[in-house]
Amino acid sequence: MLDTVTQLMTDTLGPFGPLIAVGTLGLLLVLLTIPILIRESNDPLDKIKKASRSGVSQEEQKKKLRSGQRNEKLDKYAKFLEPEDEKQLSQIRLTLLQAGYRDRDAVRYFHFAQFALGIGFLILGVLYFVVFLAGNEDTTTQQTLMYILGPGGLGYMLPKYWVTKRQQKRQQEIEEGFPDSLDMMLTCVEAGQSMDQAIIRVSKEIRASYPALAEEFEIVSHQIKAGRDKPSVLNEMAERCGVQDISSFVTVMVQSQTFGTSIADALRVYAGEMRDKRVMRAEEKANKLPTKMTLATMMLTVPPLLIILVGPSVLGIMELFTMAGQ
Repeated sequence: MLDTVTQLMTDTLGPFGPLIAVGTLGLLLVLLTIPILIRESNDPLDKIKKASRSGVSQEEQKKKLRSGQRNEKLDKYAKFLEPEDEKQLSQIRLTLLQAGYRDRDAVRYFHFAQFALGIGFLILGVLYFVVFLAGNEDTTTQQTLMYILGPGGLGYMLPKYWVTKRQQKRQQEIEEGFPDSLDMMLTCVEAGQSMDQAIIRVSKEIRASYPALAEEFEIVSHQIKAGRDKPSVLNEMAERCGVQDISSFVTVMVQSQTFGTSIADALRVYAGEMRDKRVMRAEEKANKLPTKMTLATMMLTVPPLLIILVGPSVLGIMELFTMAGQ
């Protein structure tokens, strides 16, 4: 009976038919057993909590919504969707913050995307191999694994690549818009506004050009309005941005507040340094441009020149050898 089934799978799917069938069956078993394994048992206290929630007043429900609770559907998968290492968890959370993802469940969504895309691309790889390559007898085991496991690895790495590119793009936008925001902040402070009012005004003015930086300034203004101390708020802003210029600016502001020096003078000096640094950055990119263009120029110019200059000589030599051979 077993030999008959094996022969049938070999005739239908090719020489790797049994391997494909076993892999597909194992994948289905994993997909079916994972929800069962990570499902938590119902706690008798949950019934009491649900019953008490129905009697909660409307005002308390509004407070609960404003507090930003986690997604309850993801709580039972927390051990599966979050790293157990606290250092790794904080690092992933910081990376997502710097990429602009501020949701409390951002880490869980990130790992869920990795798992879902990995499994989905793995299934697509299996289907592609079964439909197009199963009947090819020249397919080796290495090629089989590459066609099946390659898409799965690609799908697993796609969320990480997306977050990294988004983080770099956001940091570049903040870095480019920061000197302009400092000039506007200096103008507001010298016009008689306080530092808090200047931050609010700058966040409104630069929103059209640099929305990421405007969002960071807006978060700082809301936190200061909520009563938090300014040094901790600015330090959190520097951590969320992940840009060296922001960290230096926070250090200047904290020292100015600690020692009682003029904020306008500190902003004027630091804004001048940021303008000079932006010019140096532009000059650095301009100096790199000839080096980058050299390779492209050689690849696009030298081969046509060789064909034009050496081609007739090569044809003449070939004709000469042909006549000599005759």
